[in-house]
Amino acid sequence: MPEIFKLLFGIFVLILGVPIGDFLARVTKDELKQGKKWFKLIVVLSLIGGLIGLIISNDVLMFTFFFIAIVTSRSLKKQSPSSSE
Repeated sequence: MPEIFKLLFGIFVLILGVPIGDFLARVTKDELKQGKKWFKLIVVLSLIGGLIGLIISNDVLMFTFFFIAIVTSRSLKKQSPSSSE
């Protein structure tokens, strides 16, 4: 039963990554423009790390990498429309 609570807590934290990514995108517009290719690389590496954590059944590793991927990808997604302003 405690395993379910750990997974639900992890999912909750991942969901929090969406507003955190949106907030960081608003605050750090200049950094996103300059380092867009590096942010894409971070997303890809984080997804790979999250999948490795899933395969080896390491919840901490999996949730950490997926959180990084969510926050970074939200920042990139929010940056695209603002560049046309």
